Amino acid sequence: MDEVFKALADPNRRRLLDSLNARNGQTLRELCTGLEMARQSVSKHLAVLEAANLISTRRSGREKLHYLNADPINAITERWITHYDRARVHALADLKKALEAEPMSDNTFVYTTFIKTTREKLWQALTDSAFTKRYWGSSFDTDWQPGSEMVWHQQDWSSKDPEQVVLEADPYNKLSYTWHTFDPAFAEAFDMNPDDVAAWAREPRSHVSFELEQASDSVVKLTVVHDNFPPNSAVREGISGGWPSILSNLKTLLETGEVLPDLAV
Repeated sequence: MDEVFKALADPNRRRLLDSLNARNGQTLRELCTGLEMARQSVSKHLAVLEAANLISTRRSGREKLHYLNADPINAITERWITHYDRARVHALADLKKALEAEPMSDNTFVYTTFIKTTREKLWQALTDSAFTKRYWGSSFDTDWQPGSEMVWHQQDWSSKDPEQVVLEADPYNKLSYTWHTFDPAFAEAFDMNPDDVAAWAREPRSHVSFELEQASDSVVKLTVVHDNFPPNSAVREGISGGWPSILSNLKTLLETGEVLPDLAV
């Protein structure tokens, strides 16, 4: 947390976060545009932001893309803002709102968090319905083999579709699958506008990936990448608001054995 506050204390680094909030997934060259700083200075600021987990990076061919990561801001909210009078932390609340503002122009959602656990336990939490029900409220019928169909269950709603499949399953390293179908039963089960859900159903099916990396002896870095969205995707706007709560719940469950009281599902 000290690294987060130190990173946010510098106005140039806040400007970089503002730039990514306006347009996510930028290269170093793009981030340098409009900033009165040398490329090397921008690189140093980005390194500080990445060390504080305020940004995530991914390779796309020869380019390195930078993404805003809201996880530390959520941690500030959970550990600080909720324990003090809102008026005293008005600036932090505004910062959280600004950094999570949607929609962003880039259509890939990237979220990185660090969890005190093992890759084996994290993999189990991602694939074992006994875990997913607790922090997500969802469960899956599948053998977790690439190409295998997935049947989704959430509350009283279930979805079976030949396009709901496992894309990649490399135990303890990477898990990827297609997102669930949006149907009239989904709208009814979650009391949603049927027209909105019908519009979501017309979008291309999105994909989600979970990438696990050993950050230290006792900490695993988890990066969630949700993509394959069209421009101005309503589905992307919806999932980007849901993933932070799900992943905060997952982190708390693995580190404490309990889910967050306000996020219990």
